[in-house]
Amino acid sequence: MQVSVRDNNVEQALRALKKKLQREGVFREMKLKQHFEKPSVKKAREQAEAIRRARKLARKKAQREGLL
Repeated sequence: MQVSVRDNNVEQALRALKKKLQREGVFREMKLKQHFEKPSVKKAREQAEAIRRARKLARKKAQREGLL
């Protein structure tokens, strides 16, 4: 990952880097790896996340179709 610093504006470059890291999910992954997670708990969490993503996608799709 690379962020360029323009006009010696380090603060702006840091904001851009944090935004990129957030999009990549680095902070979330670091938080999850702070403590050991049992495989059964990990599987349940990932399944719940998948269900949440699918429902969110279905909601957005229904909203788009309802408005068009």
